[in-house]
Amino acid sequence: MAQYLPVIVLMFLAIAFGGVSFVASRVLAPSRPSTAKEAPYECGIVPTRDLPERFPVSFYIVAMLFIMFDIEIIFIYPYAVARDSLGFYGFWAILAFSVIFFLTFVYEVARGGLDWGPLHKYRNLEAEAAIVSPERTMASTIRRVGTEGRLPSSDESSDHEAA
Repeated sequence: MAQYLPVIVLMFLAIAFGGVSFVASRVLAPSRPSTAKEAPYECGIVPTRDLPERFPVSFYIVAMLFIMFDIEIIFIYPYAVARDSLGFYGFWAILAFSVIFFLTFVYEVARGGLDWGPLHKYRNLEAEAAIVSPERTMASTIRRVGTEGRLPSSDESSDHEAA
């Protein structure tokens, strides 16, 4: 028990310091609330719109997958170091954990939890091909801005003569 005494004393001092700091800030700090003080402050930017209500659940599921990756690495590293002493029991334990983790990862990918970008809609190329007519040329569809009142160059004069 004597070997745990420094840890217990340090834990007591940390809790006491936190409690004393909290009480001192409540007692000594002036209390003058105002709307400007209670407004959210983000680097000097005044909020112009309300924040969204909730994050989608996908964020939390991906965060949990990240934590599971970390846990799997924490389990696999000691197994890799002490493989001989753990034997088949360690192998089957790591295999069972990896299979369960892999199945959850496949489930998340199948649900589309890793699709973060905007939704991509498939384009109907046949319908778009019907919009484009063979009569449309670059000269007939592009409007040249800033050319009104200027003398036409040699390229533009040939375009005008052709039209």
